[in-house]
Amino acid sequence: MLANELLHRLADLGASLRFFSRLPVPQLGRLDDTGALPSLPRAAAAVPLAGFLIALPASLIGLLVGSADLPDLLIGLIVVAALVVPTGALHEDGLADSADGLVGGTTVEKRLLIMKDSRIGTFGGLALILATSIRASAYGALFAHPAAGVFAVLGAGALSRLAMTALWAALPNARPDGLAARLGQPDQRAVALGVGLTVLLLSPLPALIGASATLLGIAFAGLTTLAFAAFVRDKIGGQTGDILGATQVLTEVAFLIGLLIGR
Repeated sequence: MLANELLHRLADLGASLRFFSRLPVPQLGRLDDTGALPSLPRAAAAVPLAGFLIALPASLIGLLVGSADLPDLLIGLIVVAALVVPTGALHEDGLADSADGLVGGTTVEKRLLIMKDSRIGTFGGLALILATSIRASAYGALFAHPAAGVFAVLGAGALSRLAMTALWAALPNARPDGLAARLGQPDQRAVALGVGLTVLLLSPLPALIGASATLLGIAFAGLTTLAFAAFVRDKIGGQTGDILGATQVLTEVAFLIGLLIGR
């Protein structure tokens, strides 16, 4: 029974890693179908760990370049690049599309139509510039203390994916025929398990950067998730894949700002 549950969780992790990144992921146990999409009602519990692992290469690259005599901003930009490459800018694309649609559209129909357009407009471009600048500046500052920088990258990867799944579970699908709708919505048990796993993954941070900074970062990320959920519910009535990608980037930004204010 326990072995079967572990195999299911490994399969969920494998499917989540393949869906949210381009990392080469081997079969994780006999129940892991390498061609299957994650079943979010259950697999949401593994998404924070997937985010942690996706961020692992960037954290190690940050540790390496942080030991060189480079400007903080350059270190931060390299870390952000190392975060974007494994995902193929999946979440950044969602941020840009969401900014264009939510701000540029005047009706629900127009907002959803703009979000489906692959071209980037003014609002999307500005959102990407601001989000990238803030993340790079924050990571550059945090890697002044290498261990703190490493676990800030890893913690942000896990917490931002938890925020994404929580918003996914809380809001209905704004586009019934979209990919987010086909994957299913995370159930409450999966989100609760994800919360516990995220707390465990964040546990080294208080000793490295301080309990108050860690709590402030978590609070900022949580408030950002709530505010963004209310905003998108008002604008389009629910979530889409683009909204979920935007949630990941926005909560990562909020978490990093909280860490820097509280340290």
